[in-house]
Amino acid sequence: MLDDVRRRLRVRHYSVRTERAYVGWIRRFILANGKRHPREMGAQEVEAFLTVLATRGKVAASTQNQALSALLFLYREVLRLDLPWMEDVIRAKRPQRLPVVLSVLEVQSLLARMEGRPWLIASVLYGTGLRLMECLRLRVKDVDFARNEIMVRNGKGGKDRRTVLPRTLIEPLQREVERARTVHREDLAAGFGEVWLPHALGRKYPNAGREFGWQYVFAARSRSRDPRDGSERRHHFDDGVLSRALKRACVRAGIAKPVSAHTLRHSFATHLLEAGYDIRTIQELLGHKDLATTQVYTHVLNRGGGGVLSPLDSAGTGRA
Repeated sequence: MLDDVRRRLRVRHYSVRTERAYVGWIRRFILANGKRHPREMGAQEVEAFLTVLATRGKVAASTQNQALSALLFLYREVLRLDLPWMEDVIRAKRPQRLPVVLSVLEVQSLLARMEGRPWLIASVLYGTGLRLMECLRLRVKDVDFARNEIMVRNGKGGKDRRTVLPRTLIEPLQREVERARTVHREDLAAGFGEVWLPHALGRKYPNAGREFGWQYVFAARSRSRDPRDGSERRHHFDDGVLSRALKRACVRAGIAKPVSAHTLRHSFATHLLEAGYDIRTIQELLGHKDLATTQVYTHVLNRGGGGVLSPLDSAGTGRA
């Protein structure tokens, strides 16, 4: 049955990460119920499983909702069961939290304590507002040095968009592209050099996977086996390496805030707002579908409704 789940996920073009997560939750659900077949279970077992996750596992609301999504996918898409109780399962309410944002000085201090490819990737994240996987999956053909822009292909929601390419990163990125070119030539000489292509592009353009333009800008140091078809290919840079590099840099910089790759995207948006850029422009750069998602950064700035000046500051009664 789990093989059927994987096949259905691939038909629907779900990512490898989502596939692993969904299969993992479905396996846990079956094991938690004594290996009973899901056809023999229903709302009671699903709700009990989610309750145990929340009470004993103390998982976040987003994790609980991911488990629910995996189970609903199993029943609707794999088992082809659309039962009335599915509509009544309540998703956990996610808390409304403001994003963690670094100051300009904190970003400078963080980047100053990084080096090599992790520094370049972190700089791209902050300088362009890309999501982590959008950056790591960046293809050579989508970096336009002449126009100082980056084309994001198949971003969140399957949308394409353009964002700015910082002038200070042109030379480092050009060196990274040349490094990718050298690695690609070596792979071709060794009988490899074909990169993974999304959806059916590999069948539509049989030779595209071996063309340099389709290669990852941030290619991995070594080739690996594709979990979907077993082919040996060169994947993109490992996000775990970047995460560890960010953590070390935070410690060295004395930054107490919880910093992740997404923090640099939040900082990009907030600093553009501070610089006076229009929120609609920032929405387009970030690829947000709803303006309300972008407006959260106005709350980070405390500029909702034109900004607020504390009465203590206006009264001038503070002491040194």
